[in-house]
Amino acid sequence: MNLYKDLESWSDEAKGEINVVVDLAKGSSNKYEYDEQGGYFKLDRVLHHQMFYPFDYGFMPRTHSDDDDAIDVCLLTTYPTFPGCVVKARVIGAIDTADEKGGDLKVIAVPIEKVDPRFAEVQSYTDLSAHVQEELLLHFKEIKKLEKSKYDKVVVKGFKDKEFAMSEIKRAISNYKA
Repeated sequence: MNLYKDLESWSDEAKGEINVVVDLAKGSSNKYEYDEQGGYFKLDRVLHHQMFYPFDYGFMPRTHSDDDDAIDVCLLTTYPTFPGCVVKARVIGAIDTADEKGGDLKVIAVPIEKVDPRFAEVQSYTDLSAHVQEELLLHFKEIKKLEKSKYDKVVVKGFKDKEFAMSEIKRAISNYKA
């Protein structure tokens, strides 16, 4: 099974629930990526400094974003999962970023309540503490700090609301070509 091509984008479209394929688990310093054509995970790089991902990070299947990849998803989890884990999630917002490839929106999502009830009250990124919000922004600004050719091209424009994120998801789904 190719997790990018064969898995549906929505786990329940009527409820606005998405499928997230985890590339890398919370706490990882290895940057794994899913090869969308080959259907396998590969080690893209090891982070160039003492940083780790404070969330599970993955993608939404059958989407095509502005950076020519699937739409990225920051999945806030209580405990780390693993590469290839599929999680049903709710979108709570996004972070508008750009890098050396151009626009690179990061959707922010939480597991649905059945999967992890700890996030039931989190309906928007504004429900996250101010510290967690700053941590997310800092992560994307600093993740490429020691990658000299990339760092000066990283732009973190800030948070976007759930409605914006959902409209970008729908656009990315319509941009997908099997």
